[in-house]
Amino acid sequence: MLDSQPTTQSDTPNETQAKPESRLNLRNESQHGPGRKQSGWLFAIGTVAVLVAGGFFLYPRLTDLSAEERDKGWLTAPVSKQRLVISVTEDGNVESASNIDVKCEVAGGSTILWIVEDGKNVVEGEELVRLDQATIEEQLVAQKIVYERALATKIKAEQDFAAADIAVKEYVEGTYIQEKQALETTVTIAEENLRSAKNVHDHTQRMFRKGFVTALQLEADEFAVKRSELELESAKTALEVLKKFTRAKMVQELEAIRDATAAQARSEDAACTLEKDRLDQLVKQKEQCLIKAPKKGMVVYANERGRRGNVESQIEEGAAVREGQALIRLPDLSQMQVVVKIHESKVEQIKPGAPATIKVQGREYSGKVVSVANQPESKSWFSSDVKEYSTIVAIDGETKKLKPGMTAQVEIFVADLTDELTVPVSAVVEQGGQFYVWVVTDSGPERRPVLLGATNDKVISLRDGVTIDEEVFLNPRAVIDEARRDSDAPSSEKVLPKGIPSKMEPSQPKESGPSKPVANTGGKGRPTLASLDGNGDGKISKDEAPAWMKGFFDQVDTDKDGSVGATEWAAMQAKAAQRRQQNAGAAGGDNAVGG
Repeated sequence: MLDSQPTTQSDTPNETQAKPESRLNLRNESQHGPGRKQSGWLFAIGTVAVLVAGGFFLYPRLTDLSAEERDKGWLTAPVSKQRLVISVTEDGNVESASNIDVKCEVAGGSTILWIVEDGKNVVEGEELVRLDQATIEEQLVAQKIVYERALATKIKAEQDFAAADIAVKEYVEGTYIQEKQALETTVTIAEENLRSAKNVHDHTQRMFRKGFVTALQLEADEFAVKRSELELESAKTALEVLKKFTRAKMVQELEAIRDATAAQARSEDAACTLEKDRLDQLVKQKEQCLIKAPKKGMVVYANERGRRGNVESQIEEGAAVREGQALIRLPDLSQMQVVVKIHESKVEQIKPGAPATIKVQGREYSGKVVSVANQPESKSWFSSDVKEYSTIVAIDGETKKLKPGMTAQVEIFVADLTDELTVPVSAVVEQGGQFYVWVVTDSGPERRPVLLGATNDKVISLRDGVTIDEEVFLNPRAVIDEARRDSDAPSSEKVLPKGIPSKMEPSQPKESGPSKPVANTGGKGRPTLASLDGNGDGKISKDEAPAWMKGFFDQVDTDKDGSVGATEWAAMQAKAAQRRQQNAGAAGGDNAVGG
């Protein structure tokens, strides 16, 4: 909704129309005498009758209209220069710019057993919500049992590892050395036995030569020497096997057992840690069933609304809530903002940083636009054709008296223009894509093509076609037959300027759909299908389409053949005409341009 008020009120069309009456009052005062007080009702009634009769008699002459023109209801207004302020006014909701969301952090959700009343001011640490913890308590008991079992298994695995580690050291530093020493002793004994056997054999051999020993005894001593040699060789072999093979095999086997038990111990430790974490999590979730205020603030229930505007998730006692769902919001009342939804036809005019005025319950605040959404808001199925963009307007100054949810009227200033040549909006008529006004001349109404500039829905600036102080007819379609012709032609809507410039160029067509504001250019009217058909094939390709049409070319190209034919062009024109009539009716008359 566009709304703007010129700074110089004396330049408005309403007061311009009131000038003849003002001159009439001055003339009557000069005729009847200034400031003389009369008494009696009869005299008062007579005075009013004289004024009314004089007004009917003098009005056509003071406005340069004949009695015939007066009877037809012809009204005029002068072309004047004035300041033109363009703004967009929408209603929105007050909210905090900084909120702390208190959420349900219980896994799997829970049920609200008790909740603090909405709107209450709470302090930090005060109890806000109590959630049902019966299920968590059952899980907590079961988890304690699982954890204790995991802990016992972990202890057993650690003990097995410790024993295996000792076994490795025991063999390397004890058993192996002991076995080695035993085999070395055996080798030494075998060597000693071999020497003894050889000495005995040598003695027996000498005695045999002297005839003191029999041959049988000599043979037995020789066998004893061979046996001692074999025993020595066996002892040495056993010692060599122990050093080269048995030790390495036993160390590897024992280390494998040790490493396996170590892995088992680590596994059981991880399992025990996991069960302990689950136990701790359940303990923490039990604690989270009692939610306290993280800081002081005012409680606002975080009710969620669906696409149709109804409350889908009601925060109340007994309500089931899901994990991660916001239950309460604690707004920072020192930083407030307003969220407004801007229609797609106006959103391109709104830029971050644009100044704004916010009115809330009779109080007025200043502010500025902080951000404009890139995507339209989600709508319900029955209003899906309405595209609105969420816009955030920050409120400056003291905001402690404001509360979230209050309705605010926001006026965002788009442009501030000075010395604009303006006429009332009702004086402009569109015919065949061209805009016209009817100027008062000595020979009667004269139709003039005009080039439109900016508008605030009350007055509209003209770039060409009229000069200052000329008189134009108001509501020409109601009184001039020529103005009623081609009244069903699609109407171009005004284009609001961007930012707050001190000077504006003539309005040009925007890259938007037929429903977007489009101002005429060059005094030649809206382009026709034939004028845009460069190759003469009876269609308009996307390359032939002007810049203002390319933005919605794919929407007009309903058969998706890459071009707009006569039927599609006519459908676009008809849709624009229908939208113009709806907007004109909402504005209170079919003579307003744009809206």
